[in-house]
Amino acid sequence: MDVKKMFEWRGHRIAWGLRGAGPPLVMCHGTPWSSRLWSPFADALARDFTVYLWDMPGYGASSKDPGNPVDLGVQGEAFAALLDHWGLERPRVIAHDYGGAVSLRAALLHDAAYLALCLVDVVALRPWGSPFFRLVRENASVFARLPDAVHEGALRAYIAGASHRGLRPEDLDALVGPWLGEEGKEAFYRQIAQADERFTEEVEPHLAELPFPVHIVWGTEDTWIPVDRAHRLREAIPGSTLSLVPEAGHLIQLDAPVALADELRRWSATRPPVS
Repeated sequence: MDVKKMFEWRGHRIAWGLRGAGPPLVMCHGTPWSSRLWSPFADALARDFTVYLWDMPGYGASSKDPGNPVDLGVQGEAFAALLDHWGLERPRVIAHDYGGAVSLRAALLHDAAYLALCLVDVVALRPWGSPFFRLVRENASVFARLPDAVHEGALRAYIAGASHRGLRPEDLDALVGPWLGEEGKEAFYRQIAQADERFTEEVEPHLAELPFPVHIVWGTEDTWIPVDRAHRLREAIPGSTLSLVPEAGHLIQLDAPVALADELRRWSATRPPVS
């Protein structure tokens, strides 16, 4: 699914697209990914829903202006503004990685309302970030000066580590590609430099206040955000449900695509209770 439409917001150009017909369903990606990671699942769900995909500012086909912030605070506001732009009042939302914090901030801080929320291996509870992510965050200006070949090698190793089963060369190339070249390299280190756990700390005390059903899906072999966070998240959100996917790492979309598709199909077919 292409994201060729553009939403102008506070100097950002946010790429988005939609497909299908039916109730609205929105998919949120994480870092260092883009909507492309969700595209095959969006195509499948488009048989029953109008599925919306978008690239966060600084990611994918969205603008990467170095003068514009791309932190989680900005992303949460951008998502709420985008939902308003689309005219969606209570869509279903599926979020992965950073998209978890983005969707939670939009709901808890910016009055976004969902029919139901599915959180897939998400950034939501401290601590978060792989060891490499934290190292880069603490030394972003140094990493940004790496020679291009060294940057690409480190990037490939970093992204490959998100998979438990191992990535096909073509999948690894697709995930690495957007972060190469001068613009991509600068954008990659910029988004990590602006990562800050205060953005999740701000919403953690309010997770119990979420007014819609929450379902959590997690790969049991996720080394970026270990599965203990899934159990903690379920405890933090009363009434939430949890499904664990074996033999899947953080890139659950590529490690266990069939299992994840089945899980999302079951979740999307469930009618949430009337609030």
